[in-house]
Amino acid sequence: MLRTEYIFIVNKEECIVPDMKFLHGALFAILLMVCLVVPASAFSAHTLTIQENRNGDAQMDFTYELNWLEQVAVFTKIADPGTELKSALEHNFPVSVDIINVDNHEASFVVHPFATITTLPQGTRYVTPELSFANAQRMLNQYWFAPLINPDLSPDVSQIIFPDGYTAEFYNQIDIPSVSHIVST
Repeated sequence: MLRTEYIFIVNKEECIVPDMKFLHGALFAILLMVCLVVPASAFSAHTLTIQENRNGDAQMDFTYELNWLEQVAVFTKIADPGTELKSALEHNFPVSVDIINVDNHEASFVVHPFATITTLPQGTRYVTPELSFANAQRMLNQYWFAPLINPDLSPDVSQIIFPDGYTAEFYNQIDIPSVSHIVST
């Protein structure tokens, strides 16, 4: 490869400075190798808030952080987190999902129905299904890029809020258990 070098005289000594195009190319190659060798800090789940409605529907707000590559994929519509979440919910549960909003940091949607409701003499019992992010982790591990990423799919904080304000909280759990709660009438 033909390379241009510049020779400068500084304090009566020759200094050889390589062509800047060559330096930029070398820096890009080093950066590319680092990105391919070092696992990227990928998708990181922050919070999952499930607000249960009286009719059994629930609004879910899921906040997360994407690495720069994932943000590019979302921005260019290569990947759509909202559609992926909707598909996963509808595939794993017999529910209908409406997407409210999805951006690079949050997805909000309504699940119809989410909880099973039973009317009792003392009130209404709501039973939420178990939610597991472990299946998503297994699915991610099947992709060719799995060794290059290190996703954290367990939300830092998960909350299930019932119509009377009672809140069940879970911290850094990849599996959120079913929760049963009676709302007095």
